Amino acid sequence: MTDRSKRPDINVGAAFRRPVVCGAAALAVAWLASVTVVVGQQPQLAGAAFKNVQILKDIPVDEFLGTMGFFSAATGLNCTDCHSEESGGNWAKYADESPLKIRARGMMRMMNTINAMNFGGRQVVTCFTCHRGVSRPSVMPSLDLLYSSPPPIEPGDPITQAPNQPSVDQILETFVQAIGGAARVAALTSFTAQGTYTGFDDAEKSDLEVYAAAPGKHAIIARGKSGDTTTWTFDGTNAWLAAPAVAKPIPLIPTTGADLDGVKLESQLRFPTMIKQALTNWRVGYPTTIDDEDVAIVQGTTVNGAIATLCFDRKTGLLVRYVRYANSPVGRIVTRIDYSDYRDVPNAGVKIPFKWVVVGLTGRFTYQLTSVQPNVAIPASRFAAPAPSR
Repeated sequence: MTDRSKRPDINVGAAFRRPVVCGAAALAVAWLASVTVVVGQQPQLAGAAFKNVQILKDIPVDEFLGTMGFFSAATGLNCTDCHSEESGGNWAKYADESPLKIRARGMMRMMNTINAMNFGGRQVVTCFTCHRGVSRPSVMPSLDLLYSSPPPIEPGDPITQAPNQPSVDQILETFVQAIGGAARVAALTSFTAQGTYTGFDDAEKSDLEVYAAAPGKHAIIARGKSGDTTTWTFDGTNAWLAAPAVAKPIPLIPTTGADLDGVKLESQLRFPTMIKQALTNWRVGYPTTIDDEDVAIVQGTTVNGAIATLCFDRKTGLLVRYVRYANSPVGRIVTRIDYSDYRDVPNAGVKIPFKWVVVGLTGRFTYQLTSVQPNVAIPASRFAAPAPSR
């Protein structure tokens, strides 16, 4: 039986060694053993990519997988809890029917009805509203929670402009000055880097390669010791994830919607001289703390209406956290990136974070640089859609 006290995560090369997080209500999910995504056309929809999908047919594959992660976060369960133990090593087994999948469909219809009848169809009630990380919602209040200090509010929710705060221009200019000044930052037009990549609870480190070009393109490659390779690319317009079959059911997954906006901003933050133009409706919230350090909260809206939250250390001016989320049929799919270990890029006079940790609904992943080479010529083909992983 699966140990529900230890929720596993999706990690490169690990999916067949342990259950993969995707969600208690993995809804009518079912994975095809082999699916090809056609690049350059409309994103493949879940109903075409997977068998036995009965409700979430008309959303892109990447949003569908994120939705599975939302179910897991809401209920504290993993894929095999809702499907079967056999599905942990066989994508096709996710098509099999199960009582929890049937129950999940009914719960999703109930949630949609509540929102339609009480909130004009707005997504106010989600799976997390009641479950809050446990499979069976509690009907009894927690007295310990009632009389304990409330946990700190994690930045990320939409905010309004707070009074008596520094302006957005001041905060962003302080950041650019902290990493080297506008002239030096503008002179950094590209870089390559080497380092390591580590999954959430995977002791094995993969070799990491990073290629980045201004104003915002990147290719990030993690090469596992077993030969598995995972590649994330963004060509300035489109983004893709290529992962081995043990980690993802589809070898090449385009990034769509608000997630694509989020990836674009993430790439632009590596060359931040034009970051003010990247978002609209900028606002500054009340300061808060992250790891006992005071941070300024700045928020903006992407072209397609997604919310991006930037957290800057008030002492150093450095960016320490970036939070973004994409909508799904059941709630927000949140991604958080924590930046640290700022170091000087040799011969550039610019500081960049040598470490960043990506935390999402499908896992936690650490990227650690060991060396950086500035202003390297990088062919445009490096940022194109990668070859599908097998």
